[in-house]
Amino acid sequence: MRSFSNLWFWIALAVMWSTASHWILGVPFDLVSRARKNGGQAAEDLEALVRINTNRLLYVSTVSGLWLLGFVCFVLTGLALLGFFYRVEFAQALFLLGFPMTVVGALNLSTARLIQDREAQGEDLWRMLERHRTIEQAIGMVSNYVAA
Repeated sequence: MRSFSNLWFWIALAVMWSTASHWILGVPFDLVSRARKNGGQAAEDLEALVRINTNRLLYVSTVSGLWLLGFVCFVLTGLALLGFFYRVEFAQALFLLGFPMTVVGALNLSTARLIQDREAQGEDLWRMLERHRTIEQAIGMVSNYVAA
């Protein structure tokens, strides 16, 4: 159970962050680049996907957000106590994988609300998604540094 000296932990960490930074609000980031570059159908597809995913995310947060928040806080608190108070390295590794992803989840929810409130389209939407990705990558860099 030596997590931090195990190659699989670092592979999982790399895959998790590369996947998280590629899929912004459930939309592949290459579609954002293609929409900005070409416009037309790619821009329409991007706006439709963002609308669908933000509506889904906001619906889930409205219907079961408090239950999910309570469950996630319970699990993260348990992992933090096991990992850092009782020195269980596997729990430390799971906490260092899970906690930053909850921050990314909160960022997703915040960006979804902002997109829906502003009814963002076109250039404004592209800028918001690029800003979201930059913040998410910064969270990933800090997370990787702390894990290392």
